[in-house]
Amino acid sequence: MRFLDDTIAAIASPPGGAARGIVRLSGPGLRRCLENCFRPDPYVHLPSIIAPTAVPGFCWLSGFASPVPSTLYLWPGRRSYTGQSVAEIHTLGSPPILEAIVRAACAGGARPAEPGEFTLRAFLAGRIDLTQAEAVLGVIDAVNPSELHAALAQLAGGLAQPMHRLRNTLLDLLAHLEAGLDFADEDLPFIRREELTGQLDEAAAKVDRLVQQMARRGETTTSVGVVLLGRPNSGKSSLFNALAEGAGAIVSDRPGTTRDYLTAELDLDGVKCRLIDTAGVEAGDASEAEGATGVSPVAPVPKATLDSIDEISQSAQQAALEQSSRADVRVLCIDATRPMDDWERHQRSLASDGPWLVVFTKIDLAIPNPNVAGTLRVPATLETSVVTGEGLRRLRDAIRTAALHASGPRGEVVAGTAVRCADSLRLAAECLHRARATAQDGGGEELVAAEIRVALDALGKVAGAVYTEDVLDRIFSRFCIGK
Repeated sequence: MRFLDDTIAAIASPPGGAARGIVRLSGPGLRRCLENCFRPDPYVHLPSIIAPTAVPGFCWLSGFASPVPSTLYLWPGRRSYTGQSVAEIHTLGSPPILEAIVRAACAGGARPAEPGEFTLRAFLAGRIDLTQAEAVLGVIDAVNPSELHAALAQLAGGLAQPMHRLRNTLLDLLAHLEAGLDFADEDLPFIRREELTGQLDEAAAKVDRLVQQMARRGETTTSVGVVLLGRPNSGKSSLFNALAEGAGAIVSDRPGTTRDYLTAELDLDGVKCRLIDTAGVEAGDASEAEGATGVSPVAPVPKATLDSIDEISQSAQQAALEQSSRADVRVLCIDATRPMDDWERHQRSLASDGPWLVVFTKIDLAIPNPNVAGTLRVPATLETSVVTGEGLRRLRDAIRTAALHASGPRGEVVAGTAVRCADSLRLAAECLHRARATAQDGGGEELVAAEIRVALDALGKVAGAVYTEDVLDRIFSRFCIGK
């Protein structure tokens, strides 16, 4: 049971000491709670405040010899985040002080807030919908700028507004259909068949896009896979160690030193990446025959090719292919001290298709070379030397940019929304496609209306127009107290 007629209080700032701390209160008994812990400036009369106001003053707390300087931010009435009178006391960020303020507020009639209860009240008051409530948690849990951007966009209504427009369109369509059913004997054309199928087609397409959007977000992990690939002895392992700051790849002048793949976690200014060093692609192996993409699903290497490669090398080549096919960003490493071969030229031509980077390694040892300089240069090309450090900073920046680009489309919704809404959106899409097919085949309008009703219920679960106590408990129990 959700009670909205009491007053809640909680510390809203992060745990631990800080220069400033916040205690948040919400509810109808707000002013009585404030009288028990906050004294405004003598020239301010709290009961007379009718608009959002910042009030300087002090907190007088039991057990403290001196008053604590504080500022009260007050939102009286219903034009607040929770739809109730809300106050925030901003003061020194000392945990004992903040805890004492909460105790004083509770002594004045408040109770300690439960996890996520402020955002829950905002949802129940209609200030935000369920996708925006989940976006609040997305902002708190974001681990990189891409996830934070997605959560902020969703909080601003990036998912809620299109969802509400779609539901309103379907409600209008359902009203026309039901009016036609109610006045079937009057032979009044409330909506033409062509208009009905057109609107259903458009609505189904919008839901299909949302389904794909949720599916992409559901595939997102906390880090983006970045794979280093190239010929043996092209400097991949040295580059791996330089980027991972000595993660431990074996470096040797002998080709084929790397027989397995190595991984290291990178934090590129807030962007999480999983860097993968793979075995060098040997001449004549399966990757040479990979057509236009240069990447294929894992498949057995032809026997004629395997005859010239030992068993360990076969496994290494297969592992390299697998990691390359799964990676979000591919970094092609080319030895700048030798001419490029046909496979490298082909791979380099793919740099404009998707998240590819081309890196010339060992640039400190290179001599002027037409394969490295001049007209063959493409914008994605970088020059590096692990000996001098040349180009490493630019490469890290380029990987960060590519990683953000690779994960961008997946970050359009927060993970919690993607998980919760996937089944409801799929059901809505199926219903709308069936409704369109029925309308196009000349089926009865009552069947079309029934499918639209089910689709509306499913979309209502996404927005939170239809919910259960269990759903709310599952969502808001993940919040921290004070949010």
